[in-house]
Amino acid sequence: MRVVRWIGGRLGRAVLVVWLVATIVFFALRATGDPLEAILGGPGSQAGEEATARAREAYGLDQPLIVQYGSQLWRIATLQLGDSYARRQPVLDLIAAQLPSTLALAVLALLLAWALAVGGVVVVASVRGRAARRLNGVLRGAEVIATVTPQFWLGAVLILVFAAGWGLLPATSSGFDPAGLVLPVVTLAVPIAGFLSLVLRESLEEADRAPFATTVRARGATEIRLRLRHTLRHAVLPALALSGWAFGSLLSGAVVVESLFARPGLGRLLLDGAMQRDVPLVIGAVVVVAFLYVAVVIVTDGLELLVDPRLRGRAPRFLRIPDVAVGS
Repeated sequence: MRVVRWIGGRLGRAVLVVWLVATIVFFALRATGDPLEAILGGPGSQAGEEATARAREAYGLDQPLIVQYGSQLWRIATLQLGDSYARRQPVLDLIAAQLPSTLALAVLALLLAWALAVGGVVVVASVRGRAARRLNGVLRGAEVIATVTPQFWLGAVLILVFAAGWGLLPATSSGFDPAGLVLPVVTLAVPIAGFLSLVLRESLEEADRAPFATTVRARGATEIRLRLRHTLRHAVLPALALSGWAFGSLLSGAVVVESLFARPGLGRLLLDGAMQRDVPLVIGAVVVVAFLYVAVVIVTDGLELLVDPRLRGRAPRFLRIPDVAVGS
């Protein structure tokens, strides 16, 4: 029963998130204009009244709004997202073609953000005396600046310096070209790294003052060993719990970054669909992003169980891991 409740609870959350997202997007798009414009080729279409009436009937736009909403929810539930109004292609095919590029961008940015956050905190924690205070002050300032820096502004600066100025990296990119991924990944990663570093550093300072840290010091462990093998393990939990949110933020940031660097991807597809009032395309893309967000949150829950033995007793039996002494 615990397994059923654990799985059912997370599936219930996933369904709730997808329903809320689909509902908000559907009514928001319908409130901004008639999607028939996208079907007929845009605002400048010269379609006659007869052609307009046929198109409205063919796409079910002559039905009451609540009926259209119910039909859209049914298509989502049956994974039949239909065809794009503007592109005349299946929505699932369009998403499948663009999703790998966006996923690569988001995953690499999250890994880089974690590397920057952990690296900066460990370096500062390993230095003692006056140098430690200076480095800590620099790190605090860098965290604040990174966290509040707009991604569009940061990306533009990186293009001006590294692409237009020094010519070291391309200003535009496509696919999985390593050189072309550098600037977009850094643009996405820096704000997330600042936030993760802030949370991680505060958690590390709190763990350093915990009783178990005093015990480890009494056994003769060096400060570096204490942090790398004991306190960092505790400090990483709050930041790890926020990784699901961070991944969702990276997916939403892909809309800006992919447009700025002229990259193909789900972000640009979503933006184009919204501009064209392409309801099936926008709802399909947003639903996929919502599913990805929920999946990452579930994975994050599992990783927390691996890191913190105190949580394992509350997990279903198939997710439990034999307890290991903290700091062992």
